[in-house]
Amino acid sequence: MVQLFDDERIDYLLADESMKIIQSPTAFAFSLDAVLLAHFAYIPVKRGTILDLCTGNGVIPLLLSKRTKASITGVEIQERIFQMAERNIELNELNHQLQIIHGDLKEMQPILGQSSFDVVTCNPPYFKTPSTTEHNHNEYLTIARHEVFCTLEDVVKAFKLHVRPGGKVAMVHRPGRLVDIMELFRKYKLEPKRMQLVYPKKGKEANMLLIEGIRDGKADLKILPPLYIYEENGSYTKEAEDIIYGS
Repeated sequence: MVQLFDDERIDYLLADESMKIIQSPTAFAFSLDAVLLAHFAYIPVKRGTILDLCTGNGVIPLLLSKRTKASITGVEIQERIFQMAERNIELNELNHQLQIIHGDLKEMQPILGQSSFDVVTCNPPYFKTPSTTEHNHNEYLTIARHEVFCTLEDVVKAFKLHVRPGGKVAMVHRPGRLVDIMELFRKYKLEPKRMQLVYPKKGKEANMLLIEGIRDGKADLKILPPLYIYEENGSYTKEAEDIIYGS
């Protein structure tokens, strides 16, 4: 039996009652961002290696394991959240496919090597580091949301370091950082290849961005149709429902 601590709880992972996930409202609970990234990312089906940076409680590796038999590694810097991810692997009996490493994504080369992964994903902190007076009183949330331990450039640099030539990287972020992302992808020889903007509903501004790049790829960016999450009545759109609950 997997042990729970503090205010942790066990939830079903979306509508799939065959997979469960340990979460905590004060430390880490996954959001729609992770679900959309796990659906958007290109994933080899039968074999290969996948790396998920800023993995949190392991939600993206768990979701990806439903799509592939490839080996999946997650990296998480916060010890408590790392331990939560480890217990999630144990809870779902996925030790044969998933592993989580406790450490800083900027210092993974001695452990993970270089150019070793077919796909690298990341749901990184979105916001530039605020002053200490602006930090959330909850340290876990501050680290998850703000560039305290890693910047956007640190993430893109890690993408380049760990993905193989011709391999793919995928990220979810905020539309306001699109220009920064494009510039950094090009700086580190990651050519943007697919992009999709996510909108809360029609008539609203986009609030999420999904983007994929290929290491050493040729210029040819495809803009996918917009993804709307909610109908006017507040229910999920058919497309969002298919992603969240499975078509």
